[in-house]
Amino acid sequence: MKVLTDTKNTLLKRREIKIIVEATGNPGFEHAKKVVVDKCKASDDVIVVNNVKGKFGRDTFLIDAFVYDSKKDKEMIEPKPKVKKADGVAPAATPVAAPAPAATPAEVKK
Repeated sequence: MKVLTDTKNTLLKRREIKIIVEATGNPGFEHAKKVVVDKCKASDDVIVVNNVKGKFGRDTFLIDAFVYDSKKDKEMIEPKPKVKKADGVAPAATPVAAPAPAATPAEVKK
């Protein structure tokens, strides 16, 4: 395991880390998160793994991750995951306002 970059972003209150890891297969996001937890000595809920990249024929993978200062900072900056709709369930109908009555030609001239 080798750390390529470890920069502090004070504006977004996080550390931006790039680590190279050797593995026989793609480590995946969960294993990459464990590697970052071990390296940074941070809790699991403040880490976001962006990418796990590998090149063909190599056993090295590049992990790109963010380590936030607190869970609150992470929730403020990271986008919320989208919730999938259940199959077969129609979305709730929104109430539609009644259309305004049409103006008569006498009212339009005034």
